[in-house]
Amino acid sequence: MTVQTQLQQALASAQSVEASLTQFSLETQNQQAKQTFQQLAQQQKNIVQQLQTRYDQVLQEEPQFNQNQ
Repeated sequence: MTVQTQLQQALASAQSVEASLTQFSLETQNQQAKQTFQQLAQQQKNIVQQLQTRYDQVLQEEPQFNQNQ
């Protein structure tokens, strides 16, 4: 498994977690839980952004990965 594939999988997983946390925050009626889920979703969004930045860097540093897209 290439670094590109691993990063793509990690990014997809991180995005899924962010979406789930956001959905939980929308569905709960408990305000404390809602706030917790919103905070966690924001933290996860930051992780997604960091992974995306690293993925973009890998594509620039390793041009052969661009051929696989």
